[in-house]
This record gives sequence, C-alpha cells and structure tokens, in this order.
Amino acid sequence: MIAVSDSLSLSRIIHGMWRLNDWNISASELNSFVNQAMDMGITTYDHADIYGNHTCEALFGDALGADKTLRDRMQLVTKCGIKLTTNKFPDRKVKYYDYSATYIVQQVEASLKNLKTDRIDLLLLHRPSPFMNGNEVASAFDHLFDSGKVLHFGVSNFLPLQLGSLQSFVKQPLITNQIELSPASLEHFNNNNLDYLMQHRIKPMAWSPLAGGSLLVPKTKKEQRINEVLKEIAQLNGIDSVDKVIYQWLLMHPAGIMPIVGSGNINRLKIAVDAQDCTLSLEQWFEIYIASQGHNLA
Repeated sequence: MIAVSDSLSLSRIIHGMWRLNDWNISASELNSFVNQAMDMGITTYDHADIYGNHTCEALFGDALGADKTLRDRMQLVTKCGIKLTTNKFPDRKVKYYDYSATYIVQQVEASLKNLKTDRIDLLLLHRPSPFMNGNEVASAFDHLFDSGKVLHFGVSNFLPLQLGSLQSFVKQPLITNQIELSPASLEHFNNNNLDYLMQHRIKPMAWSPLAGGSLLVPKTKKEQRINEVLKEIAQLNGIDSVDKVIYQWLLMHPAGIMPIVGSGNINRLKIAVDAQDCTLSLEQWFEIYIASQGHNLA
C-alpha cells in the first residue's frame, strides 16, 4: 500500500477494468478472480464510466454483489467527463468532454448505481478539456464530497498547468494524476509533469505500463532496442521475465508511481505483484531510459 493522502492509501499495483467486458467471465468468476487479486495485495480497482461502452462498471458491481465483504476491503477509482459517439448515443455528432456540475454529478450517480456502492473512494476527471469551467467542477466536487458520495478527487492525462489551474478552483486536494508511463513513453518525464507531481507530493498512476505489450513483443526499432536492454538486465539480475523489469523500473522511481495492470489473467497480475521484490541498480534504470530516448544523456 502507498499513501496518496492523509486519509487514503492505494495498493501499489492497481487493477484496471478497461477491458473487463472482453474477458467474457461470469459475475461469480469475476468475484473469484478479484478475491485472488485481493489475496495478492491488489486492493485498488480502476474504472471509468465509459469503459466497455458503459458496461464494465455494472459487470464489476455484479461481482461485488456476490460478496458483500469485498467492498469494504478495496478502493474503487472511477473517471468521468467523456461523452462517446456510439450506437448507445446516436444523436451525438462528435465525442466531447463535459465537466458541467450537472454532468459530473449525473455520472457519479450512475457509477454508484452500477458499482453497487454508496461511495467512490477516488474520482478522476478523465481528460483535460479546452472548455474547463473550474467553478462548475468545484460545485460538483463540493456536492459529491459533502454528501459522502466521493471521498477523494484527482485527474487523468492532465499536464502541470492544467492540474494547477483546476486545483486553484477546487478546495479538495487533487491527489493523483493518471498518465501514460512506460519505458516506451517518456512524455511525462520530458514535459515537467513528473517534476510537478513530485513538487506537490502527488503520486501518479501509470496506464499502459507495458506499452500495450509492445515492449514484450517489439515491432519498431525503438521497441526492439528497449526490449534488448530489458532482456539483458533481466538475465543479469536473475529476473525471470521482462515485464517484471518494466514494472520495477516504474516502481523504483521517486515519484511513487502506481502501475495499472489491465489483464484478466491472474498470472499476469502476479508478475506485477512479484516485481515489487525485484531490484535494479540506478545505472540499469538509466540504461532503460537511454535505450528509450535513443541517445546518451547530455
């Protein structure tokens, strides 16, 4: 567990529910799966209202309904703000973002119903919007916090100025930023985002930590270059899989990164958990970083 605020700790490995609808498992099977993950120490579950075209939260809620003791032992994270164009919403011409107070509250109410719970431990705004009204967000957050329906707040995919701007409007601390981080994606190392998060003691979540699997089965020259270094380090350190090296590369960073693992395979989750017991040297960390950027440090 890692403390992300004075009143909330999350498991260091987070289980992501983005593809839950693709796993094709029953509520009882999912319940068993979650219990196994909980036994391994994975207590935090990441959702979004739109996952699976608005189906994944309800599937997870059905699994929670099969075991009333699960909810109090886990932390539920969900996101809102994206309006999709799918056959479920035939009148929408484009995908867009809605952070009006009315829509935020409406989507949280839907998430509570779908997840069969009375509170969300951590609500994230899913994407920064070019039409972000901080006063509207603040109004929604105040209502949700005062009613006990959302206990903590954060953002996803925000840049430093976007996060800081929003924080200036809302009185609740924004306690995480869920961003893409992997040895193949150094964007947030280079755009000052990680520096900003460390400055403000905000611990980030990392989505797509394995770069969508491309670091395990590389296709591009960059991916092949990183993969070769990962395999060499794994062999030198007696680590039995490249993905453990990747997870440990993220975990050892001083920002307190929390990787999100989106697999429906319990063995894949165990690999991520076991990576916490692996060690890399600082030089090896930089070997991976340099392999990604394709040139030596200045």
